[in-house]
Amino acid sequence: MSNFPSLRRDDRPDDPFADPLDAVLAELAINIQLPPGLHAKAVERYEAVRRYIERPGSPLEGRVACFYPQGSMAIDATTSTRGTDDEYDLDIVAEIEGPDLGPEALLDDLEAALESYPVSKVVRQTRCITLYYADGMHLDITPSRRRAPKEKEGEIPHAKKGTRSDPARYVPMNSYAFGKWYCARTPTEERFALALNRQLYEQAGIAFAAADVEDVPPQTPLIIKSVTTVALQLIKRHRNIAYATETGRIPPSVMLSCHAGHAARPGMRLAEMLIRQARWTARAIDDAAKRGQLLVVPNPEFPVERFTDRWPESQLQQTTYSRHLHTLANGLEAARTGDVQLEDLQEWLRGQFGDRVVTRSVKAFNQRLGRQVQSRQHGYTRSGGLFVPAAPAIIGAATSLAPVAARAHTNMGERR
Repeated sequence: MSNFPSLRRDDRPDDPFADPLDAVLAELAINIQLPPGLHAKAVERYEAVRRYIERPGSPLEGRVACFYPQGSMAIDATTSTRGTDDEYDLDIVAEIEGPDLGPEALLDDLEAALESYPVSKVVRQTRCITLYYADGMHLDITPSRRRAPKEKEGEIPHAKKGTRSDPARYVPMNSYAFGKWYCARTPTEERFALALNRQLYEQAGIAFAAADVEDVPPQTPLIIKSVTTVALQLIKRHRNIAYATETGRIPPSVMLSCHAGHAARPGMRLAEMLIRQARWTARAIDDAAKRGQLLVVPNPEFPVERFTDRWPESQLQQTTYSRHLHTLANGLEAARTGDVQLEDLQEWLRGQFGDRVVTRSVKAFNQRLGRQVQSRQHGYTRSGGLFVPAAPAIIGAATSLAPVAARAHTNMGERR
């Protein structure tokens, strides 16, 4: 039975995936990405929706001051949603001008402007309108109103139609400034980005011929740019799996993105950054819980906006999620520093990131290692040296990762 190696940091310093745990996590990240083909389609749909909303005769004709991506779409952190592997959420803000008739009327106008849009269905939410496409992509369009001279600083509606117990109101928002803040803290890490994008395009069957980041042509954009953002995508995937069977509210992506931005430290290994982000959020929750308070995470560029205004709703909600994150970090640390069976690692990863995506990722890892063997490139050994295995299939099925076992999930919350 093969053991999971713990390679020294200086074995192959130029290779961002020299450590096999980083290599496996990279394969996981590739399998939850918005694929290159869908990435291009998302851009096309973004433009198509904008044109439709502003078309002649639309309730919003001449009223859309600007239209811009927010959330995962703005920081290149889109992942497959919940426990599924083929659905993707994208987020857009439409800044609306004209008479202010209240938050419910603002949503009414956007809903009317999107009526009969050619998708599977159009659904009104509390703060946005969601377009569902047949291929699994979801597009959330949130209307906003400018409330200050500062660029994009304003508010969005919160209006649950027909509900008197939750009065309609405006909520402060500046997702544009937050996106710029996050991107400034997570610059492109050239060696990491080039290595992982090559693998992403290779999996999609698309040639990625660029020798340097500067030479990447427009038709092959760097979809993955930094270790911080890839670790964030894995944190979001871990959350999605933990809450896959629930219909309630879940820890918000923007909160995780904010913590990732604060935790950013370019140059770290992928596993190290994933552990750092998991601990960052877990400890923030633990600190709030010790004070008998609920977690508060403000927008660092617009503090009156609270990323935690709808989650957590209770101490139980936040401490449950903290336990999930500590379990993830403990398991990854055991894999990095312990003498862990590869078979045990795979089974544990299934509990953290989902069965299908781990199966695909492990298969890709084995195939990549097999190609390295055939081309006489290096493999991994227990002590950190190099070896050529007799067969490339080095990860199989087993029971659990010792010494940290995956906990049974305790789930809660509503999504929107």
